[in-house]
Amino acid sequence: MRSLQASLEKFTARGVRIVAVSVDPVDVTRKHSEKQGFTFTFLSDTKAEVIRRYDLLHAGGFGGADISRPAEFLLDADGKVLWLNLTESYNVRAKAEEILKVMDGLVARSPAKP
Repeated sequence: MRSLQASLEKFTARGVRIVAVSVDPVDVTRKHSEKQGFTFTFLSDTKAEVIRRYDLLHAGGFGGADISRPAEFLLDADGKVLWLNLTESYNVRAKAEEILKVMDGLVARSPAKP
């Protein structure tokens, strides 16, 4: 997520809004975000509604608690998944430059609008 923060202007210039989702309560999410210096949106999904919608829920947290699998998504304005990076490890994540490259490729392949 640090690479996303470092490249936030590049995403914003492309009209992209970054949103992170966590099962942690709002206060935990806020403290983490502030500590790390993240300025993009964090969603505290304590009921795992969004996490379930994208089939990311698994019991891998402390004491077997439900957490989200690490993933990065590119969604269109209607919530349709255009690209997904799903991993089993929080240490193996898509970096901002990789995501930007994928985005640029999606734009290059999309039909021109009149």
